[in-house]
Amino acid sequence: MDLILWRHAEAEDTEPDLARNLTGRGREQARSMAHWLHGYLPARARILCSPANRARQTADALALPYDIRAEIAPGRAADDLLKATGWPAGDGVVILVGHNPAISELAGRLLAGRPFAMRMCKAGALWLGSGTHDGEPGVVLKAAMVPSMLQQR
Repeated sequence: MDLILWRHAEAEDTEPDLARNLTGRGREQARSMAHWLHGYLPARARILCSPANRARQTADALALPYDIRAEIAPGRAADDLLKATGWPAGDGVVILVGHNPAISELAGRLLAGRPFAMRMCKAGALWLGSGTHDGEPGVVLKAAMVPSMLQQR
C-alpha cells in the first residue's frame, strides 16, 4: 500500500474554521501539487478528504473523485487519520488530504517508527510505501514535495 499525506494549502484566517477557504496563493499551491501528483498517480488512487472547505478545495485541484471523512477533520488525532486510511494493510494508493497537527504527527510517527516532531508545510505532500526491504517490514519514503520546489524559475 502507498499512502500520500497531503496537507491542505494556504487558507484564509477566518471563522468558522470548517468554512475557511483557500487564498489565491493557496489555490496556486494546490494546483502545482496536484499537477506534480498527477504525473505519478495510478489510475485508481483513492482520495480521502477532511470536510473542511480548505481541504476540499485542495483536493479539488486533483479533479478526481474523493470521499469526505469526518475522521480527518481539524482537531482529530493522528490515530484517527491512520485508521481512516487502512494503513498498512490496504492496497493501492490512498491520498489523505488533512490538517496539522495530526497530519504532521502521523508523518513523523510513520517515518521514525515512534513519535517524532516534524511539521509539514502547507500544501506539502509526503508519499510513503509499506512493504518489506531485505525481508524486514517497514515504511519506505518514496517522495516528499513542497509547492516552492514546483514553482517555475
